Amino acid sequence: MPIPLADRAAVLLAYDPGISPKGGGLPGLSVLKNVVNSINMFGIIAVVGALAVSLGVWAWGHHTGGHQAEANGKKGAVVAAGAALGLGAANGIVAFFSSLGSQVH
Repeated sequence: MPIPLADRAAVLLAYDPGISPKGGGLPGLSVLKNVVNSINMFGIIAVVGALAVSLGVWAWGHHTGGHQAEANGKKGAVVAAGAALGLGAANGIVAFFSSLGSQVH
């Protein structure tokens, strides 16, 4: 009995190529990890500077009555805090979604 076309298409679309991430397969992987770690550290240091500047602008705007400067300082502080949260949680976020994606069949 021949297999219907829809069933053959479903089998082809459900094909598992058997690919999963593995460390150590490419040369230079440790160098790439060091580069990404350095970029992450650079970003965290930049966020610390941005937070300090934003808090300074916020305080200066508050004490001089500059409502626009005060509002911009607040926005900068919130953005810097969010960036710090994202940079610190980047590894965990990627690991979470990678493990979630590996459960899809």
